[in-house]
Amino acid sequence: MATHSGNGDPVVHLREFFLARQPILDNTQGLIAYELLFRSAAAGPANVTDDLLATASVMANAAEMGMENVVGSSLAFVNVDVTVLMSDFVSFLPHDKVILEILESVKVTPEVIARIEQLAAAGFRFALDDVIAASEDVLRLLPVVEIIKVDIRDMAQDDLELLSARFKLAGKKLLAEKVETIEEFENCVRLGFDYFQGYYFARPVVLVGRKLSPSQLAIMQLMELLRSDADGSAIERAIKQDASMGLNLLRMVNSPGAGLTHRVDSLSQAVMVLGRRQLQRWLQILLYAEPNKSGRSVSPLLMLATTRGKLLELMADQIHPGNRGYAERAFTVGIMSLMDALFGQTMQAIIDQIGVADEVSQALLARRGPYGEMLKLAEYIERIEVARPLLVPTLRRLGLSIEQLNAMQLAAFEWSNSVASGA
Repeated sequence: MATHSGNGDPVVHLREFFLARQPILDNTQGLIAYELLFRSAAAGPANVTDDLLATASVMANAAEMGMENVVGSSLAFVNVDVTVLMSDFVSFLPHDKVILEILESVKVTPEVIARIEQLAAAGFRFALDDVIAASEDVLRLLPVVEIIKVDIRDMAQDDLELLSARFKLAGKKLLAEKVETIEEFENCVRLGFDYFQGYYFARPVVLVGRKLSPSQLAIMQLMELLRSDADGSAIERAIKQDASMGLNLLRMVNSPGAGLTHRVDSLSQAVMVLGRRQLQRWLQILLYAEPNKSGRSVSPLLMLATTRGKLLELMADQIHPGNRGYAERAFTVGIMSLMDALFGQTMQAIIDQIGVADEVSQALLARRGPYGEMLKLAEYIERIEVARPLLVPTLRRLGLSIEQLNAMQLAAFEWSNSVASGA
């Protein structure tokens, strides 16, 4: 049930909506922003009014939630309609962290233009959402927006070329949304798009003969030593043989996400302080960080994998409190769920190389068992626009509430952001 804020506007309780963040990448495939989606948990067909009510509610509580905890160092794209745009809710958002995304349903009036100009003067930036044509309303908003989001799904190539050329000529940044394949990404890069939204980067592109980088190979060999219960000196020697791996490991274990109370300055200390299970965890994370050490933006695979890993760990701890082994296996499922995309190999080939428990294998290959249910829930929330009807039934099977899921997600986002700061 909704309550009301001081100015009479309805505010939705946390338990009544789902929160999702969808990554936005630049043309080097580095992470630069997230679109934040707030969707009503009400049963039945998607209700735009309820979704925007949820958005307004989150704006009203943005200070409490902490935008930086949700998106880290990235920007946040937030949907706004006329009601939200004209309301005081917008002022709760940090203008330096947010791009206000004007929905296609907004009817452009002199009052709307004046409000956008007022907010722009206060430091807010604007994007146009779901543009599929240069309509009259789009053209009227063109002078006051910075980014045009083009929905490329089902758009003919000729139309996409004409539309992108027109907006580029107007000096606008272009964001391609619903990009689902590497071919679509490459096509949009060729057309001059600047930003990309969609899960093409998380889809495995299996390349025959592809080899792991030397550092990835070193990490895999070290993980094998840990699995075979090699002695500590052998593990330390293996780390020291790859200088970059040692440096990256030290940097990551000293990040806020590691939760250590004092700084670790040597590899032997890292091995001793972390313990073998925790070292295995940080090596899994390091696999995602290694390909990204060129200095560009944060790897979206690193962010997605660490978020999934932490979210599944928190779910497992909620379902079976105090069972560390159960939670550790859940974390492994989340982290490993994107290794096919990372390595360009089938998941079966990866499992053959990295020995895992049967229940972990079942979750990764077939989304079966309790870990499989948790992984499905994480994937559904990422794809909330198409998978929303599946969320509540999956939560019920796991014995979790919407409120618990939202709290766990916020904790997972914050943890993933802190890990990325050390990667």
